[in-house]
Amino acid sequence: MSIYDQSIPTLDGSGNIMDAARGKVTLVVNVASKCGLTPQYAGLQELQDTLGGDDFTVIGFPCNQFGGQEPGSPDEIAEFCSLTYSVEFPLSEKIDVNGDDRHPIYAELTAAADAEGHTGDIRWNFEKFLVAADGNVIARFNPMTAPDDPALTGAIHAALGR
Repeated sequence: MSIYDQSIPTLDGSGNIMDAARGKVTLVVNVASKCGLTPQYAGLQELQDTLGGDDFTVIGFPCNQFGGQEPGSPDEIAEFCSLTYSVEFPLSEKIDVNGDDRHPIYAELTAAADAEGHTGDIRWNFEKFLVAADGNVIARFNPMTAPDDPALTGAIHAALGR
């Protein structure tokens, strides 16, 4: 099953966030507003600005499972992301990425290994998954991998055939 077949409400509840990503190379990131890695929002938006369009998108999945670092309501999350980092890429409703209530999309994503061979549970906020247009996971990147890291940007460009 493709990750694009999942039904996940947008942060504002206006639709299924996966519908707009279907057929695109997608960078899936679990995000949080009160984390030491939160400044990565700026780099993720830069990727969206420079590569986004008909064939690429970033999707953020707010998650409060790591130190309670995403405590806000949907409106608070949207306002913070917009005002602080000018985020325009799609954000989903707040979800769990680990544990008994893990969203099914993360059950599928976490089967992929990163460069160090890590599979399974998400380790922290801002873990990244690059997904092909057909919904298959291409690569997994640890939370410390910055959005402008050459390994990540190279993988995106390769997936886009550029």
